[in-house]
Amino acid sequence: MAFSLLLQLGFDNPGGWRSEGEENQGLGMGYLNSVLSSTSQVYADDAPVSGGGLSQNGKFSYGYASSPGKRASMEDFYETRIDGVDGEIVGLFGVFDGHGGARAAEYVKQNLFSNLISHPKFISDTKSAIADAYNHTDSEFLKSENNQNRDAGSTASTAILVGDRLLVANVGDSRAVICRGGNAIAVSRDHKPDQTDERQRIEDAGGFVMWAGTWRVGGVLAVSRAFGDRLLKQYVVADPEIQEEKVDSSLEFLILASDGLWDVVTNEEAVAIVKPIQEPEDAAKRLMQEAYQRGSGDNITIVVVRFLANQGASSRGGSG
Repeated sequence: MAFSLLLQLGFDNPGGWRSEGEENQGLGMGYLNSVLSSTSQVYADDAPVSGGGLSQNGKFSYGYASSPGKRASMEDFYETRIDGVDGEIVGLFGVFDGHGGARAAEYVKQNLFSNLISHPKFISDTKSAIADAYNHTDSEFLKSENNQNRDAGSTASTAILVGDRLLVANVGDSRAVICRGGNAIAVSRDHKPDQTDERQRIEDAGGFVMWAGTWRVGGVLAVSRAFGDRLLKQYVVADPEIQEEKVDSSLEFLILASDGLWDVVTNEEAVAIVKPIQEPEDAAKRLMQEAYQRGSGDNITIVVVRFLANQGASSRGGSG
């Protein structure tokens, strides 16, 4: 499965990314074995990965694409998961952008959604379950980090589909944007330290915000909310802002992405690029390609979810 995802590149080789044939030639058996036995994300050098799928009830399809881009290391993670909870088909999608190393982002990817769907109020009070799961995952990660010297952290932009409800939760500066009635609408807010309410919250807790190339908490961190970041935890909280949207015929698709996309592509541009592309995996790859070509200097990770209510059963996700 993991190996097949590595080969679903489908690019015209922008920026020197290797084609499928070249990728095959460059893979040794030791590497192949490590890919096939691994359940985490694996990158062939700096090659992108992508994939996708379709919900069992045919109500939504999804695709993802992720690349280190121009960075030497990869600190972005993503999760796309369809599960059953109390007889409901639930879609769980997330983008996690790490800083200070990949550990926090990988931990959140591996644990956040499991913590969420096992919450006793997941169906009855989904918003409080999301807030609890975010904070529980954060505290458990910090406990697991006791022997680490580095201070890793991560953003999280997640979307939970339960019935006709879409719940978007956000911590940090990854972002969620929907297309509703043809219009681009941000359904999350980037958590930056210079926002009036965020600065006030930080200062009320005894911290400070200062300019150091950009506005930073304690002169260090450019986001005001995150998982991890033990040394700044008093000020850099993992409390998500949660927005609920109704899934109806006007809701066309959702884009979740790390700031590797949003640094160089506006919400409106992203929606315009995705709109004519029916396959979510192709749409995610196209956005990633666009960000790379526009000079994004960061890791680039994108998840696209297309709602199929008015688009016929012939719409399909990627080959996953």
